[in-house]
Amino acid sequence: MKVEVRTGEVADLDADLLLAGLYEDGELPAELASAAGAADAKGGLKKLSLLHPERPSRALVVGLGKRAEMNAERARVAAALAAKEAARLQATSLAWLLPEADLSAAVAEGLVTGTILGSYRFDRFLSTEPGEPAPAKIESLLLLAGAGETEDAIAASAEAARIGAEAQNRARDLQSLPSNIATPSYLARHARSIASFHDRVTVEVLGPAEIAAKEMGGLVAVSQGSDEEPRLIVLRYAGGGSGPTLGLVGKGVTFDTGGISIKPSAGMHEMKMDMSGAAAVLEAVSAIAELGLDIDLIAVVPSTENMPSGKAIKPGDVITQYNGKTVEVNNTDAEGRLILADALAYAVELGAERVVDLATLTGAVLIALGSTYAAVISNDDDLAGAVAEAGERSGELTWRLPLHPEYKDLTKGTVADLTNVSAKRKAGTIYAGSFLEEFVGETPWAHIDIAGTAWDVGREYTGNDASGFGVRLLVDLAGEMAAS
Repeated sequence: MKVEVRTGEVADLDADLLLAGLYEDGELPAELASAAGAADAKGGLKKLSLLHPERPSRALVVGLGKRAEMNAERARVAAALAAKEAARLQATSLAWLLPEADLSAAVAEGLVTGTILGSYRFDRFLSTEPGEPAPAKIESLLLLAGAGETEDAIAASAEAARIGAEAQNRARDLQSLPSNIATPSYLARHARSIASFHDRVTVEVLGPAEIAAKEMGGLVAVSQGSDEEPRLIVLRYAGGGSGPTLGLVGKGVTFDTGGISIKPSAGMHEMKMDMSGAAAVLEAVSAIAELGLDIDLIAVVPSTENMPSGKAIKPGDVITQYNGKTVEVNNTDAEGRLILADALAYAVELGAERVVDLATLTGAVLIALGSTYAAVISNDDDLAGAVAEAGERSGELTWRLPLHPEYKDLTKGTVADLTNVSAKRKAGTIYAGSFLEEFVGETPWAHIDIAGTAWDVGREYTGNDASGFGVRLLVDLAGEMAAS
């Protein structure tokens, strides 16, 4: 989507639809005050009113609620609502009058992000009737700043928002693809494509023989039940800067049946999105490279299917992970932590000095936090705080859960060093984080469990399907680390 910021007069705009926000007890912009329908415009949060000024011929007023509560998140919601209404009106070019607010650059980010995410649809496999026109697609967005606004700062914020939101939509595409298309080898080809577009990004892909040779027992064990070969994908971004090397790890299970510990059939089709962490990490790398952030980055994506077969790993089997620790696999549906364990240890070995992993890891997190917050487990207060702050800025919220030696005791095995599932059904999300901590050593690390936020979030700008959660959070985090 083309995004532009400029100052000027409303009468000079050439857009299909003019958009304006209205606060409670506020007034319409002077250009719309006398338009047909202006008397019916409401400033209540999420209220929509269609007006008919002289130029352009259509304007949509979006209620913003209380002015004191205006922020980037409210702008995202308002813009998403406007984008959906624009689609209904077949509008392809939009112009937003930038609302008066204390943080204009943040509001501009919200309007751009909300427009791009709110206009997303996954229609790759939908056919149209002969002669039926394709649905309208928003092609351009103009932000019209006030005369006193700092146009350069707003433009920079808008451009960064465009890059982040379009990367998030690409992650949503990856999530939404069926697993007969989005296989581990497909993700590897996608990673190679990302590297081909950015000079400072390189890629390495390990196949099954190389994974086995490195004795990555978790990835070998989970993949052995499937006819689809596993891949370990490594992307490196050489952005320079003086800060620590950031490691990103994303769970890439392209379909999860549960293996021998098979899942119920209801809802199993959603398990094509068990690679949501991988999708977010891959597209975050792409966005970071496009932004040219001054940071060195290592991204590791372990990718496989988890299938039942005569070759599949069985409950009670013992495996050896990449760092040499042994694990008793008591539930094959707790496979994500097994492949992440290898990837985390490998990322640290490759030189990551701060590590963040994203994974749709536990159903327990959905019970604990719903779809509003992702859970964070971390061994480092500074890194956990930085993740939380990035979540607040991006609207991809996180909530830290505690680590404690008593949780660690649950991970101890009886015939091996560790067990991947405790016999006691306690603190499932924290248990999984405690398990992963065994594979990062002293390296500052934060685990983000996105099982409740990767899809079916229900926000106006993400809808109820794939959300692409984590892309903008990771980009924001990398940006802050680069700037510090």
